Amino acid sequence: MLLYRQMKFRLIIALLAAAISAAAQTGAPADLSARVDQIVAAAMRQQQIPAMSVAAALDDHMVYSRAFGAADLENAVPATVETLFRTGSIAKPISAAAAMTLVDSGKLDLDAPLEKYCAPFPRKPWPITTRELLSHTAGIRHYQAGEIDSTRHYAHMPDGFAIFARDALLFQPGTAFHYSTYGYTVVGCVVEGASGERFQNYVAEHVLEPAGMTHTFVDDVFEIVPHRARGYQKIAGQVKNAGLMDSSYKIPGGGYVTTAEDLVRFADALMDGKIVKPGTLVQMWTPLNPPAGRGTSNYGLGFGVLTIDGVKYVSHSGGQQGTSTSMVIIPERHFAVAALANMDAVRPLDVVRGILDLYHMPYPDRPAK
Repeated sequence: MLLYRQMKFRLIIALLAAAISAAAQTGAPADLSARVDQIVAAAMRQQQIPAMSVAAALDDHMVYSRAFGAADLENAVPATVETLFRTGSIAKPISAAAAMTLVDSGKLDLDAPLEKYCAPFPRKPWPITTRELLSHTAGIRHYQAGEIDSTRHYAHMPDGFAIFARDALLFQPGTAFHYSTYGYTVVGCVVEGASGERFQNYVAEHVLEPAGMTHTFVDDVFEIVPHRARGYQKIAGQVKNAGLMDSSYKIPGGGYVTTAEDLVRFADALMDGKIVKPGTLVQMWTPLNPPAGRGTSNYGLGFGVLTIDGVKYVSHSGGQQGTSTSMVIIPERHFAVAALANMDAVRPLDVVRGILDLYHMPYPDRPAK
C-alpha cells in the first residue's frame, strides 16, 4: 500500500512538471507566466490537488492559459486547457445572464410573480419574483443533510422541485438574504417559461454561443462528454475519488462543466456587451440589500460584488463533489481570471489572488493601488 501511494504521488508530480514544461506560451510577459506557474504548482503541492486549469485575460486578450496535473489519476491522463471541470456554483452567473437576456428582450419582468413564468412551483403565502430568486432573497431554503449527495436523475427542470418546493419559505421574500441553490433551479423554470425553450438550449444559444464558450456543457452523468475530468476528494490526507452526485436537480445553480478559458471568455463577453445590455449588467453587478435592519448582502443578480477603494470586484466561487472553482472580474481594468480544480474543498482562490497581485489588481485583503 505504501509503495502504491508513493507511485501515485510521483505520478501527480510528474504530470504537473510535464504540464508546466509543455505549456504553450501566452500573451503574458515570460516572467509573469513563470511566476503564475509557480503559484499554481505551490497550491497544488500544498493542497494535494490532482489538476488545475487557470486562465486570465486583460483588455480582451488572453494573457495566461495553462493546465496542470492529472485529469484522471487512474488512467494517467494529463490535464489540458480543454479539460472540463465541474463549475459548481459558477453556473449561477451563467444562468443569471440567461435570465437577463430575457429581460433585455422584453420577455421577462423581474418583478412579476414567478407563477407567470413557472406554473409548476407551488404558491406561497407571499409572491416571489425572479429578482428575488437571482439575488437569493426569495426565502427558498438551501440544502438539508444528505441532499447534496443526490444521485437521482431528473429529466425535466421542474422535477427537481420535489426535493424542496413544498417546504415553507424561510422568510417573506425580499426581506433577508439566504443563499439558495434551489432558488436557481426555480430560475431555470422561469427561463423555460419566459423563453418557451428548454433551459440548456436557451443558455447555449443566448449565453454560451455569443461568448464563444465552446467548451461548456451540462454535466450530464449519462452523456459521453469528451475531456471531462475525474473528480477527487481528500479523506484523512489521502486523495480519493469524489463522492457520487447527479446534478440534474440543479443545472442552473451547479450543473455545468467548463474550462478556465471559457469562464474568462464569459467575463469578457459580459464586459463587451455581447450578452446583455450595459445597463442590464449594471443591475447584475449592483448588490441588492434587504431592508434596513435585516442584514446586508454583497450579492447582486448572479454575482458577488464588492467595491475596494472605488474599484469594483465581481466574483463567484463554486464547490461540489470533485471540484472547487473561482472566478474574479475587475470591470474597470477589463481584467478577468478563473481557476478550476478537480478536487472538492480546496482553495483555487489562493491562485486567483496570486494572479490579481501580479497584475496589480484589487482584492478584498489588499487595497487597490
